[in-house]
Amino acid sequence: MKETVIKQDLSKEFHIAENCYITELSNTPDDPDVSIARARVMPGVTTRRHRLAGTAERYYIISGRGMAEIGKLPPMEVEAGDVVLIPPMCPQRITNTGSKDLIFLAVCTPRFSDDAYEDIEDS
Repeated sequence: MKETVIKQDLSKEFHIAENCYITELSNTPDDPDVSIARARVMPGVTTRRHRLAGTAERYYIISGRGMAEIGKLPPMEVEAGDVVLIPPMCPQRITNTGSKDLIFLAVCTPRFSDDAYEDIEDS
């Protein structure tokens, strides 16, 4: 990677089928070991259950409240400052249980690729 500063640009936020909004903060071939995205889940919304092949993910909760469902763990409340660790191939989803947007950083190693994403939502 090269030394640089990447400025957050929330105007580049986009909605994904997982049922949340994403702003890619850092996800480039120049830094293949990690990606960082800002995720935003609206009040009352649950993201689709999914897993990532070959990619570990961490959620760092910035603001809001939610209920994280990770692997075989019981659902756990999360709030600002909490970190959720998600190993590769671990089923995951999160629900915004608050009255304001749930905002968190999704940090993936290696960097996120659409090829790694697998939707496993119950039918």
